[in-house]
Amino acid sequence: MKCRSYKVFFEVIANKTRIEILELLVKKQMCVTDICNNLEEEQSKISHNLRKLTQCHFVDVKRDGKKRIYSLNKETILPLMELVEKHVSKYCGKECRAVK
Repeated sequence: MKCRSYKVFFEVIANKTRIEILELLVKKQMCVTDICNNLEEEQSKISHNLRKLTQCHFVDVKRDGKKRIYSLNKETILPLMELVEKHVSKYCGKECRAVK
């Protein structure tokens, strides 16, 4: 059912921490420690949100020794994030981009 799919998709990204993680991963791939340090959040909170992002394939994960390296899904989510940035830049005023 398409409605359910849309609901799941938007529920995943309707979270401030997950959006912040996606914004970080647009720039480069990172391990959970790097994400925690950038967002100044506890590892348990970041790990919980990364689990949601990986379950819905917003984020890919690969092992590098004991570390897990997270990156955006380059096929669908990276183009989506670029489209959102284009939309925000074109249609949202400064006040829209300044809101955190």
